[in-house]
Amino acid sequence: MDLKIAVLAGDGIGPEIMKQGVAVLNAIATKFNHNFIYEEAICGAHAIDKVGDPFPDETFRTCMDADAVLFAAVGDPRFDNNPTAKVRPEQGLLAMRKKLGLFANIRPVATFDALLHKSPLKDELIKGADFVVIRELTGGMYFGEKYQDNDKAYDTDIYSRPEIERILKVAFEFAEKRNHHLTVVDKANVLASSRLWRQIAKEIEPKYPDVKTDYMFIDNASMRVLTEPKFFDVVVTENTFGDILTDETSCITGSMGLQPSASLGEHTPLFEPVHGSWPQAAGKNIANPVAQILSASMLLEHFGLKKEGALIRKAVDESIHKNVRTPEIQIEGGKHYSTTEVGEWIVNYIKNA
Repeated sequence: MDLKIAVLAGDGIGPEIMKQGVAVLNAIATKFNHNFIYEEAICGAHAIDKVGDPFPDETFRTCMDADAVLFAAVGDPRFDNNPTAKVRPEQGLLAMRKKLGLFANIRPVATFDALLHKSPLKDELIKGADFVVIRELTGGMYFGEKYQDNDKAYDTDIYSRPEIERILKVAFEFAEKRNHHLTVVDKANVLASSRLWRQIAKEIEPKYPDVKTDYMFIDNASMRVLTEPKFFDVVVTENTFGDILTDETSCITGSMGLQPSASLGEHTPLFEPVHGSWPQAAGKNIANPVAQILSASMLLEHFGLKKEGALIRKAVDESIHKNVRTPEIQIEGGKHYSTTEVGEWIVNYIKNA
């Protein structure tokens, strides 16, 4: 298969983990006789420094011309610590989602048996947990009308029927392909936007009679993903709730460095790790590349390359099982492998499989 992939390494640890993700894709291409063509583009703080825009038009064109986008992370403390900054790296990520029409973020949450000890939760709670969070990406407070002065500020949590219907359709179809269980997460007891979400979900529910659908307030869901994670199969929620809920799920896997994601919608699909740019670790060669590598696996599977994606997952599983791990997930007394060493081990496993 021929695939043109836009590569957006971004800021902080992004270039380091991206290098390993691309190396793994190259190993897959060689082994399975595929042709992957890469086009690099700038975004985030790096792009602000170069052209004053966190998602320049040229980067947008590169993404639109590609079959898929492999993205790493954006963010820089120079902007985090300056509340008056008018342009921020994260605005580039929001602009990318909006311009590419990426309204559905797919975040799988699954445990690795060899890493259960890294979670702050009890083994019996999380062993075997395996669910997917589907987060709406282009609506809600992040994109609604905003205002701020020295005494007052607001963000408008606005959703339209078409926005809600399309993300719910994605969620119900995911549930049909998995274990036929969907949980709709909202705050319908307080928020008008959530009441519309629940109303529309109730309207759509009869169209999927083989899917068991339940409804849960976000505060209850935030507790139950930690106290009863095996209850869930597919979870769907709005933008802000989904952002918080999916970061919380890192407590289940034991590290955000293990979680990939996909963002799907109207144009080019995007695949990225869920973690941020971790600028404090940039250049130290200690960042975990696994989430980036698993994002590459999701990219391949999206295009029907199931065998290739499965081999990457198996290589990652084996690396963790054999304790080839970066410091934050290594067992006590185990060798601290670098970003590069973990990536090279996974590449060699693929080559020799």
